[in-house]
Amino acid sequence: MPARTVAIVIHEGVQALDLAGPVDVFAEANAYLAADDRYEVRLVAADRQPLRASNGMQMLADLAFEEAVGGYDVALVAGGPALPGAEPDPRLTRWVRAMPECAEIYGSICTGAFLLGHAGLLDGRRVTTHWQISGALATRFPAARVESDAIYIRDGRLVTSAGVTAGIDLALALVGERHGADVALKVAKRLVVVAQRQGGQSQFSPYLAAPADRDSPIARIQAHVMANVAARHTLASLAAVVGMSARNLARHFVREAGVTPHEFVERVRVDAARMLLEGSDRPLKTVAYDCGFGSADRMRIVFSARLGVTPAQYRANFRPAGPR
Repeated sequence: MPARTVAIVIHEGVQALDLAGPVDVFAEANAYLAADDRYEVRLVAADRQPLRASNGMQMLADLAFEEAVGGYDVALVAGGPALPGAEPDPRLTRWVRAMPECAEIYGSICTGAFLLGHAGLLDGRRVTTHWQISGALATRFPAARVESDAIYIRDGRLVTSAGVTAGIDLALALVGERHGADVALKVAKRLVVVAQRQGGQSQFSPYLAAPADRDSPIARIQAHVMANVAARHTLASLAAVVGMSARNLARHFVREAGVTPHEFVERVRVDAARMLLEGSDRPLKTVAYDCGFGSADRMRIVFSARLGVTPAQYRANFRPAGPR
């Protein structure tokens, strides 16, 4: 029997990438491991009937819950777009509740954290999930200690990952723990992903949420900033765009956008700089100027504070590699 057995729970509406990413990590790792130290992954569901992923792909479980009796090294429950607002299948909740007894390491990928919450496994634990619904997770399960910007978290035997492709990061971390960083790096290179992401998941998410009313003064100001990212923006100059007083703008902006105008402008600049760092060879000082930072030093300070990496580190780690 393989030295490392992995059970991944699937369900109707599962996110296909939540499943496929970790499965491919474990499968690729097997190429670098001895025959008696490889991973064997089993998909587990309420029954063996076909189910549909959220993208329409049809899936079949290897084992029904009643057959998956335990003895796993790792057990993970995959997420799905509908999970944050849905009540889970009681059969699913029962099996997830038993995960601490049937696996050495247990946890979730992306919105699978909601299933852990329904099973009572999040109370008092440090956890993460997709950045867009981390607030909803914290509200629904207030005893959980939700960290919205983490790529993945290990709290004892409990592991949770951020959104979708962060399941790859979690699986790579588990491979690295057992087999060393060198194996994890080889797997990451095979999958053409970063072996160890620096910074939080916010750097991979669109910062900007459009207001409900796209014709509102706040939406017009946001559009103005995004169209003129290199310009100097002050509270007074932004207020003049929509004919408001600076005081009224500050109050309405926070109420509608959830951040101050200054915070919004800085986020736009970081987001624009990320795109240029990933997609061009422009010098850092040029990127800084084009994105409104004024200088490369100022851009470095903002990047370090917000993302945990410098612009140079970001470009080195997240720009797609060239042809090999």
